[in-house]
Amino acid sequence: MSAPAAASDSAGAARSGPARPAPSRRRWTDNPHLWFWVFVGPFFLGLAIFVLIPIGWSIWLSFYNAHNTVTPTEFVGFDNYRAMLGDPAFRSSLVTFVVFAAFIVPTTFVISLGLAVLLEATSWGRAFFRSVFFLPVACSYVVAALIWRHGIFTGISSGLANTVLGWVGLDPVPWLSVVHPPWYWLVITTVRLWLQVGFYMVLFLAALQRIPRHLYEAAALDGATGWKAFRYITFPQLRTTSTAVLMLLLVNAFQAFDEFYNILATPGGYPPYARPPLIYLYNIALGSVQDFGNGSAGAVILTLLIAVFALVQGKLTGLGRSES
Repeated sequence: MSAPAAASDSAGAARSGPARPAPSRRRWTDNPHLWFWVFVGPFFLGLAIFVLIPIGWSIWLSFYNAHNTVTPTEFVGFDNYRAMLGDPAFRSSLVTFVVFAAFIVPTTFVISLGLAVLLEATSWGRAFFRSVFFLPVACSYVVAALIWRHGIFTGISSGLANTVLGWVGLDPVPWLSVVHPPWYWLVITTVRLWLQVGFYMVLFLAALQRIPRHLYEAAALDGATGWKAFRYITFPQLRTTSTAVLMLLLVNAFQAFDEFYNILATPGGYPPYARPPLIYLYNIALGSVQDFGNGSAGAVILTLLIAVFALVQGKLTGLGRSES
């Protein structure tokens, strides 16, 4: 080979650079969609089995005559819905919910927000008090209801509440007697407050920590402190969190079951003014009646009511608008 040809080959090799390795085949484990379903699949499967399929099954049952069976054959259309809406006991249970929610929703909101503001302003022991107020959230509703019924508000002189009344010279109170309706409402609402105030307090605490400090510093220069700072800075900045808390409280009030079932259960059943919708639907579907058609129709009606209330509440409180 001549010298010019060798030089030309060397220059071409230099321009082409080193030889590139052959691309390796992509393994099946490198697929990102595979790992998405590996981690999300079990949760989605549980959601489908325990939530989506039962909801669909309940809607299907609501259009059939399903006495003592979950595989009915007699299609009745909207007769179950008409029967439930025309049932005075079902309408009475909705009134019970309204009374319960009218007290428990604003009371929990105010107490939770007040505790969050106090803890945020505390410079010492904040972690301790936050844990103390949040601890009841970990308690079971059933356990708390039994403690309230058999330990605190027993209706006899040995109960904790009546013992405290005896110290100040007052007579024992029959807390759970159906003859004195106002007293058992105190038992029901106090156990619900004790169980859920800590959870919503933590939500408000997280929102309070996101408020820029310079807003308070600027307000202090103008003399806006204390109540004025809360009214014109703190509360407006909590609008989105407040809307979410109100919606959660409303939905949870609709789902009241454990405290009513475990505190007010009597051999003769429940008085009409102490039976929320879930208690009534439980007795219809799983009690002595075993009417899954009417029970499913009532559950669908209750779900639609929750959705309507949530949408109206979100519209009135401005859900989705910015806090600025």
